Amino acid sequence: MNITEVCVRKPVLAWMLMAGTILFGIVALTRIGISQFPDVDFPNISVNVTWEGAAPEVIEHDVVEIIEEALAQVEGIRSITSSARQGSASVTIELDLSRNVDVALQDVQTRVSQASRRLPRDIDPPTVNKSNPEDNPIMWIGLSGPFPQQYISDVARYQVKEKIQTISGVGEITMGGWLERNVRLWIDATKLDEHSLTITDISSALQREHVELPAGRLENSGREVSVRVMGEALDLKTLGEIVIRDTPGAEVYLKDIAVIEDGFEDVRRISRVNGVPAMGLGIKKQRGANAVAVAKAVRAEMATIQKTLPEGLELGINFDSTVFIEESVSEIEFELILSVILTALVCWLFLGSISNAINVVLAIPMSLMGTIAVIYFLGFTLNTFTLLGLALAVGIVVDDAIMVLENIVRHAEMGKDKVTAALEGTKEITFSAFSATLAVVAIFIPVVFMSGIIGKFFLQFGVTLCVAIVLSYIEAVTFAPARCSQILDVSREHRNKLGVWVDRLFSKTENRYSRGIARALKRPGTVLASALIIFIGSVFVLRSLPSEFVPSQDQSRLMIRIQTAVSSSMNETNNLFQEVEKKSTQCRKSNARLQSSAVSAAAAPAAVSSSQRSHLPASANSHKPNSPPNCAKS
Repeated sequence: MNITEVCVRKPVLAWMLMAGTILFGIVALTRIGISQFPDVDFPNISVNVTWEGAAPEVIEHDVVEIIEEALAQVEGIRSITSSARQGSASVTIELDLSRNVDVALQDVQTRVSQASRRLPRDIDPPTVNKSNPEDNPIMWIGLSGPFPQQYISDVARYQVKEKIQTISGVGEITMGGWLERNVRLWIDATKLDEHSLTITDISSALQREHVELPAGRLENSGREVSVRVMGEALDLKTLGEIVIRDTPGAEVYLKDIAVIEDGFEDVRRISRVNGVPAMGLGIKKQRGANAVAVAKAVRAEMATIQKTLPEGLELGINFDSTVFIEESVSEIEFELILSVILTALVCWLFLGSISNAINVVLAIPMSLMGTIAVIYFLGFTLNTFTLLGLALAVGIVVDDAIMVLENIVRHAEMGKDKVTAALEGTKEITFSAFSATLAVVAIFIPVVFMSGIIGKFFLQFGVTLCVAIVLSYIEAVTFAPARCSQILDVSREHRNKLGVWVDRLFSKTENRYSRGIARALKRPGTVLASALIIFIGSVFVLRSLPSEFVPSQDQSRLMIRIQTAVSSSMNETNNLFQEVEKKSTQCRKSNARLQSSAVSAAAAPAAVSSSQRSHLPASANSHKPNSPPNCAKS
């Protein structure tokens, strides 16, 4: 007894298996991640270094060249690109597509760690990152209000960030326009000369006195006590009591030669929302997490946090990429449902009865839901490519079911009972259906083995489509015969007027096709020559078509990018941004939020963004344009 006979003889088992497959798919659908693109690591690894105050020439000689020499030893490198700015540098390597990015990342980290011993001592530790679109912030939120920068920074870090960090699916949170708290020492040069001290003496004293060290433990017969040297100053008053010169009777304390201030680091970044000082927080989701669900949870938490903030301090969304993702996925889901409905309508019109149409259409949820369950366990997400595969599979997964159903109907019209017709009809068509399924899989299976970045993106598309086609065949030779043995209807006596009209139209089309194919067979040379001309013409058209990685998309977002002159100060950059903000405000016709930020002259190129719905955090650089930007409409 084969699997087809088991399902036909025990239809309840077949119905339960089909319902279980659909149930697994529904559960996977509620848990699977949603994103715009698949989780693909680009073959690029970047090493970023920060050396505050260093000139680009110095960074290039003392940092970039050393790192490039170390990275040149990494296996599988295609090219190395580096850039040096005021206070920072970046080195990017491009790997061969055959190289595993994660393994190469470990190799790069090892080489950079070895090269760190040759780097300047006061440089910040280099950071190594790999490139992945999924690692970009899915949304930016801004905390703004007429409050001091210190207060906004503390609220953003210790109140907003800590609460959002606990949301399930949220990964790293980056801070935009945020300033580190600093204890600033304003040295009095006159008093420094009076006590014959130097800045080095103060630095050495702080390193020696302002430190907490482990001091071991004390042991006796019954107890063991850990000992700590509490040397760190916990407040400004205690810090001022640090001894700079320990001369008996003439001790010099830090407070005697310096003014101690609890402040912030040097202002190298300025951020505003609608012209009001603000702090930006970039939300990154975890790998494989549902971006739309994470964004919804962040919005809900923001509403809760807003109730605890003082009046005048506003927490709002400046940029939300999940709005576009959600709309795109919803549109594809709508088209998917519409295709199922149209498929059901076509099946009903041509198969002649509602029961037969339902029999065929039931193959769609079983195949699609089973596919969703499979791709969930494979670690895929619902993205543009997997949804494209599911949408394309709707019209394919019914082919096997229609093929089997038609043969079963033929046997039933010969006078056989439903069970016999289901068994014999399926047995007759099993190998033909398998050949047809294998042929379709053979068309799409090469997509799985495509190389390059394109291949990594289309991997999920190929796997999704092939799994759906294979499941459709399994469904056609198991569950479809079981349903036919119960609900098969070969009578066309109760056809309505629409069905009768479709039958007549199909009969006329069949007659015209027969006459047309007869004429074509009499002139095979003309037909083949026409096909060859069309093929050659399509090749020329294909070569002339433009190509791009991703089609152009309108995401209802406008960005204005400016570049200031080399060595422009923060004040000059800030003034230029304020002019851009004024012109942008005049151009806006809606109440959209506008966020802009200015950074030091050594940072990334400048931009101001404005949109009806969302806005990117922007940064300013140094290259002053000849004329102010014109108003533009998104």
